[in-house]
Amino acid sequence: MNAAPLPEGDWIRGISIKQPWTTAILTGAKQVENRPQRWSWRTWVLLHASQQIDRPALRLPLVARTIRDQPMNTGAVVGIARITSCHQDSEGSVPCSPWALPGAWHLELGDVQELPLPVPARGQLGPWKPAPALLDQVFQQLPGFRP
Repeated sequence: MNAAPLPEGDWIRGISIKQPWTTAILTGAKQVENRPQRWSWRTWVLLHASQQIDRPALRLPLVARTIRDQPMNTGAVVGIARITSCHQDSEGSVPCSPWALPGAWHLELGDVQELPLPVPARGQLGPWKPAPALLDQVFQQLPGFRP
């Protein structure tokens, strides 16, 4: 019996994130992604580790503890996740997460799945639409995935 085909259309996007933040998401520790503006998308996203590394972040104790001994691939799709909500903490309130930046919009991520092998790809700013060939390469590694 074959698995049902993946849906067509706009059910998935890509999101490019600098390292080490992508790796922190893959570990399950970082469940929010900070963005400068609100996102209306509530959908699945390919987690793309951009070519750039946020080198000062590597010295943050929270980051260092989280990514210790983890590979930090760049320029590749390394996993998938589902955006469950987007919010901004009220001014002066306690942050929703130790990973949340004050004043930023926080994409809440769930159902994070790391790919066994990174898939080389080019990302871009903002949510981007992945090519069918890229989706094929990603979902060959997640045969049981169904949105």
